[in-house]
Amino acid sequence: MSTHGNGTGTEALRPHAEDAFAHELKALEAADDRPRPARWKLSPWAVATYLRGGALPDGTVITPKYVGPRRIVEVAVSTLATDRALLLLGVPGTAKTWVSEHLAAAVSGDSTLLVQGTAGTPEEAIRYGWNYARLLAHGPSREALVPSPVMRAMAQGATARVEELTRIPADVQDTLITVLSEKTLPIPELGEEVQAVRGFNLIATANDRDRGVNELSSALRRRFNTVVLPLPATTDAEVDIVARRVDQMGRALDLPAAPEGLEEIRRVVTVFRELRDGVTADGRTKVKSPSGTLSTAEAISVVTGGLALAAHFGDGVLRPSDVAAGILGAVVRDPAADRVVWQEYLEAVVRERDGWKDFYRACREVTA
Repeated sequence: MSTHGNGTGTEALRPHAEDAFAHELKALEAADDRPRPARWKLSPWAVATYLRGGALPDGTVITPKYVGPRRIVEVAVSTLATDRALLLLGVPGTAKTWVSEHLAAAVSGDSTLLVQGTAGTPEEAIRYGWNYARLLAHGPSREALVPSPVMRAMAQGATARVEELTRIPADVQDTLITVLSEKTLPIPELGEEVQAVRGFNLIATANDRDRGVNELSSALRRRFNTVVLPLPATTDAEVDIVARRVDQMGRALDLPAAPEGLEEIRRVVTVFRELRDGVTADGRTKVKSPSGTLSTAEAISVVTGGLALAAHFGDGVLRPSDVAAGILGAVVRDPAADRVVWQEYLEAVVRERDGWKDFYRACREVTA
């Protein structure tokens, strides 16, 4: 298991997956009697169980990390057991990063070999850099070389992660082609190379909805097996995901549980789904969609923020007034166009919905 920490002895605000769920991973490893690929901590079956949840013979309950089609998890895990890299593709908020982290934690026991993709990610972040003090003093050497997370994963036979691959400039993306096809990383300055040892693989995440996206070259895309993570299929499924994550985040932030908050979670999810789909849940009324994605991740953020309001400035019970401002902020990204969309939705849908009067009043108050 990972022993990463900040060295201060204080509890991490957001522990790595292998630390937060160490007891589950340990129980799975003890119960796992199936064949494991080289350097895997768990068998593919146990990795899938860790992601999907279940109960072990010793009574340990494995909490679900991904609520969605089981086949998606099975395809992702089986891909990592081959020499093909895994690309998790989906619109923002479909748990790509979450799934990537937990896959790496279960397979390698270390989810921290991470390259965070941005428009400014340099080639060195994927290949290697240099300690310039040593480089100037002694010239190119292994001691002066600073390995990237990908290089370290290759040497250790571990799982590397590249988040937001399509945000990385195209020429930097293509640095991965040799790594994924030849399983080597040349170091021309030293006349050497790093060869990947068995167990190495790479998980990348990407979406093609946000601005600033760089398309993957066909040569690079061929090196990946792509698994598309869909939005939750039903309202109930999305409510379950939001409730679980809010509960986890609330405990990490020492927020009291909101026993009566499920109704507000369902309202937030319903609003997001209807605006996202452009039609009400009963299919009777078409509505305009705002410019934002209104993802499940944003719904989790809205509810968590509302729970904090209820805990610190209310009576601890999640109410419409606690989530109204968060919903407004998520929906109205374009102050002109989105505000019109939101006001029309409030008047045509929310105002007329039975049992939603308090929600309507709270939303009207923050919108005015």
